Amino acid sequence: MKPLLSSVLIAGALFASLADAGTLRIAHDVGYAGAESLDPISPSRFFDANQLLYSRLVRQGADGAPSAELATAWSASTDAKSWTFELRRGVKFHDGSDLTAADVKYTLERIKDPKIDSPVAAVLGVVDNVDVIDDYNLRINLTAPHADLPLLLMDYRVRIIPQDSGDDIATRGIGSGPFMLDELDPEGTTSLKAFSGYWEGAPAADGVELIGIPDSQARVQALMAGQLDLEQSITSQQARLFVNNPQFQSQSVATGEWRTLVFRTDTAPYNDARVRKALRMVVDRPEMMKLIAGEHGGTVTCDNPVWPGDQYRTQISCDADVEGAKALLAEAGYTDGIDITISSADNEPEFIRMIEVYQQQAAKAGIRVKLNMVPSDGYWSDVWMKDPAVASRWSQRPADQIMNEAFRSTAAWNESFYNNAEFDQLLDQARSELDFDKRKAHYAQLQQTLWQDGGALIPYHLNQTRVLRSAVSGVDPVEQFSIRWNKVAVD
Repeated sequence: MKPLLSSVLIAGALFASLADAGTLRIAHDVGYAGAESLDPISPSRFFDANQLLYSRLVRQGADGAPSAELATAWSASTDAKSWTFELRRGVKFHDGSDLTAADVKYTLERIKDPKIDSPVAAVLGVVDNVDVIDDYNLRINLTAPHADLPLLLMDYRVRIIPQDSGDDIATRGIGSGPFMLDELDPEGTTSLKAFSGYWEGAPAADGVELIGIPDSQARVQALMAGQLDLEQSITSQQARLFVNNPQFQSQSVATGEWRTLVFRTDTAPYNDARVRKALRMVVDRPEMMKLIAGEHGGTVTCDNPVWPGDQYRTQISCDADVEGAKALLAEAGYTDGIDITISSADNEPEFIRMIEVYQQQAAKAGIRVKLNMVPSDGYWSDVWMKDPAVASRWSQRPADQIMNEAFRSTAAWNESFYNNAEFDQLLDQARSELDFDKRKAHYAQLQQTLWQDGGALIPYHLNQTRVLRSAVSGVDPVEQFSIRWNKVAVD
């Protein structure tokens, strides 16, 4: 209890003065140790701020399908190698300039800049160039046919920035979103103020404060103490703290989010497909979900990154198989079991509990798991994609995007370092196939390949539990990248 109270006191020091009335206060985990960037496509993007500062061409509608945002209409050529988009008129950037097709061209073509090394390049590298037809119409030309381009443009990082703003966008944050930058301080408090010229109308809140609190327990305690207005994701155990408390309201949202234990497939012993399959097949997924998130805390998945609401999701069966795991380990030379170490921090409330449950389940097959606890501050820059086995998290993405971004061999965020030439080739075939049924069959095969051969343990997709103070209104029960932040108010 003493370490928890210490964390709360540290967090409380960030709140020396009360926030102004009408200002929404949200915490973030300082995962890049203060190097958080307002450049939407940066590898160290400050997504908590960026989703408030910028707008996308296309956003996710209530039905999950692409919906108009800065683009009001779009259509594909017969071969799906080019797409024409019409832009919304009258949209202003925070500096007062008008949004035009030239800004969109600059934004999309910049994604492929090798100096930035953006993870989004794995998703939108298919964009060859953009033709400006006039100020409000443009044509996106692709290197290969892609039948689902609008789905990719829903990505939370594909935010439109002003032409030629790349040199200072990381600190200025000039966008066309509902809030504009007042002060950037990722390790302290980043302040945003309402943008009165926002194209959907002036925001309901006066501003937003994004407060750096690395520890997930400290964030919950700060919410309970009235120092925060919203916490996006809490565990089932934490949720009990808010039951029957009229000062708070809770939302449960089915999402495509997942937490994962990642084993680097380029590093021994995980470079042996038999070992990494054994590490995954020993898991009792319904039990793990129940112990971490509650019996109805999500939807079990067989290391499949494609969420149940996706049109390309395929059903795979993966009951726990302890004897099968033992046999695979013995075949790989580990007749007496195997010792592994997983590095993690407390950035996400599920991380440590997932490893604890995994320790218990894996032990049945002689898999001895050690937790390497590391600091939360800087976890994503210093530990993730560096240590041989780590805990990780992913937000909801369409099937094509998540498999290209997290599992293509050349992707910047290929955290398991998965390298399968046949998998890459099938990814290209799937996104180029114009027949829906054939395209769906390709994606199904890709999902089966990851279950058989991949290096990521994905036990379930989350039902996200969000807690808000009762004074907050306008937050729809949707996943966080679909929230309409201009509608959110604080009494």
